Amino acid sequence: MIKPRSHGSPLRPFPPEPVPGPGPFPAPGPFPGPGPQPGPRRPGQPGPGPAQPEPVRPAQNPAMVPARVWFDPRGWPESLYERLLDRRIVMVHGNLDGDAATRLCAQLLTLDADGTAPIRLEMQNLSAELPAALSVMGVLDVVRGPVTACAGGRIEGPALGIMAACRHRQAYPNALFVLSEPQVSFDGTVTALASQEEQARVMLDELFGRIAEATGREADHVRADARQNRLLRVPEAVEYGLVQGRATRRGLPGLARPARQGDDGGGDGGPGPGDEKPGGDGHGDGEHD
Repeated sequence: MIKPRSHGSPLRPFPPEPVPGPGPFPAPGPFPGPGPQPGPRRPGQPGPGPAQPEPVRPAQNPAMVPARVWFDPRGWPESLYERLLDRRIVMVHGNLDGDAATRLCAQLLTLDADGTAPIRLEMQNLSAELPAALSVMGVLDVVRGPVTACAGGRIEGPALGIMAACRHRQAYPNALFVLSEPQVSFDGTVTALASQEEQARVMLDELFGRIAEATGREADHVRADARQNRLLRVPEAVEYGLVQGRATRRGLPGLARPARQGDDGGGDGGPGPGDEKPGGDGHGDGEHD
């Protein structure tokens, strides 16, 4: 039966009454919601067909696929650093505390035990605690092979003392150097504070003395620049004497140096036999400690 609706609404049939069906599924009742609803399945009427699969999504454009820097990240930092060590390259970055300084010293001493070939110390965005920097500087003083420091990013505070302890110092084009005083805090009794203050004074004298020795400047001058947090870009750092030059591309024609008698060959694919400066930068002086 059809009943007209008021207020000019269109005619709409009432939902049919549920009728039991002979199939394996009970006859469905009325479906909720607006609009006409399907009626019950009558005898002899085929049941609903199989569910339709969802439409296949189009393949993603390869140009829009996110980049993957490392395809197999399982254990890649360890294997990468091992490969660098095999080529006598040591990487250090971040904040150098006591534990990190111990690991860095262990790597340098391991390479020193393997031979006297050149070592490259990659310093990237490095800051350091004062005691940790001094411990690395002490190891660099006894390493037999020539060590070249290659600085990139921001190098500040006591980390500059590590650079000063290296025989050769190069800077990548993006390097920034900040001469600043280290942060030192004390805690304890009055006697202990006086002793710690004296120790900090000795360590600061050693730090600024080494930087002054490497740059050819007075220690008081370096200390005054550190109080002002002086910022040096690569050309300014070269003029200041903090670095010896800009890092150059390796393997370019005209940059190779002839082998020298008594020098060990570097096996990292970078420095050649007798080349104390990886990269062929042309600033090597050939001196030996």
